[in-house]
Amino acid sequence: MIKAEKMLRQSGKRVTRQRVLILDIINQTKGHIAAEEIYRLAKQKSPRMSLSTVYRALQVLKKEGLVEGIDLGNDRYHYEIKRQDHHHMVCRGCGKVIEFQCPFGKELMSRLAEENDFEITGVSLTLSGYCPECRRKKAGNSN
Repeated sequence: MIKAEKMLRQSGKRVTRQRVLILDIINQTKGHIAAEEIYRLAKQKSPRMSLSTVYRALQVLKKEGLVEGIDLGNDRYHYEIKRQDHHHMVCRGCGKVIEFQCPFGKELMSRLAEENDFEITGVSLTLSGYCPECRRKKAGNSN
């Protein structure tokens, strides 16, 4: 696991206790975590932490490219450590998130950039639909 303090130092941003704690929480989370959950966990270790501090730190961490904020369709952003080349499928029934890599993504992006004389600096792809369990539930309810 990447150390939060090292990540902050490499980004050139000031290393604060709050930023280190928030990065540690996100880094230790498997999957995606909402700001409110980050706040709840941070408050256990730092009782004086405020929700606004969490939001401000998340904005700095996003701007520096250390974390990624993802709108998973429920009007709340969820955060994860920024990693390359992965996308998300989100179940509209239960909210389950499945991460995937697109094996032809780099070639497609290169072709699109060239065809449109466009410099692509980032890609965010979120597919929405229904997971197998929710499809089964829907099929069972339609009888």
